[in-house]
Amino acid sequence: MNLPASANTPGAIARWRWPSVHPAGRPFILISAVVTLGFAWMAWETLAWPMAGITLWVAAFFRDPVRVSPVDERLIIAPADGLVTQIAEVLPPIELQAEDALGNAPVTRVSIFMSVFDVHVNRAPIAGTVTHRHYVAGLFLNADLDKASEDNERQHFLIERSDGLKIGFTQIAGLVARRIIAFVGPGSVVGVGERVGLIRFGSRVDVYLPKGTMPRVLSGQRIVAGETVIAEVGDVAQRTGIAQ
Repeated sequence: MNLPASANTPGAIARWRWPSVHPAGRPFILISAVVTLGFAWMAWETLAWPMAGITLWVAAFFRDPVRVSPVDERLIIAPADGLVTQIAEVLPPIELQAEDALGNAPVTRVSIFMSVFDVHVNRAPIAGTVTHRHYVAGLFLNADLDKASEDNERQHFLIERSDGLKIGFTQIAGLVARRIIAFVGPGSVVGVGERVGLIRFGSRVDVYLPKGTMPRVLSGQRIVAGETVIAEVGDVAQRTGIAQ
């Protein structure tokens, strides 16, 4: 479900609030908390305190903050929090090379690496209908490696708008991740920035931009799911930047 509309109206005030915890993380938090309480009850303080820290970290890992997504049909929004580790011209994943998907011509791929400290709830880069979702069982290599996009456990999505624009993106498991979760499937209608899935404990998301569109983001840049504009449809300008 989309978030309530946000507008830049005079006098409007936005306030910070504690992020909620996604329901998918509650069982893990409960297990960790029970183990912590068990250690404390047995007066095993050397184990109870580290477990208390782990419990807090698990709760933080599954945090699900509210995000404000810009609504503009020209914009493609980041589906994941994290670090842009690579921008490259590649063939689409074989699972998305069908004629009614991305085809087999090279496209620009933006790879976003999520560390265990990033928010792991993934969001829709555009509004539209989910036409494809393909889960592929695989290995658990470092998600930062280029071959992880072909060897690791992964899940592909394709969202298509009513005007025919198609955006593909892939959830890729990492060294620690052992489960990729989808909140939507084929036929689901999603809004831009809507929650579409989650990857547990470290991972990566690849986004495949439409032909003739260059990214606005740069390698090494940190981006925010549901908010950062990673590309504008039809924009072919090359961006440069400086690390400092």
